[in-house]
Amino acid sequence: MAVKIRLRRMGAKKAPFYRVVVADSRSPRDGRTIDEIGYYNPITDPATVKIDEEKALSWLANGAQPSDTVRNLFRKEGILEKMHEQKSVKK
Repeated sequence: MAVKIRLRRMGAKKAPFYRVVVADSRSPRDGRTIDEIGYYNPITDPATVKIDEEKALSWLANGAQPSDTVRNLFRKEGILEKMHEQKSVKK
């Protein structure tokens, strides 16, 4: 089972709000999810991003692949850096 970390759209029409979720890659965008690890609100200025780092790092360590947008959010939050540090320490 391929697992993806991606955004789930919520909120009203013309007012998007996204949850960062872990889901099977075959499930639809707003379909069944495995875990919720944070949220992203692009409407606020600056955009609000809240991600549980421990959950995100554990899912990445278990092989979950982030979508392009989630990868950018992780990069801005410094989660990808921590993942690479953990990999280099383990070697």
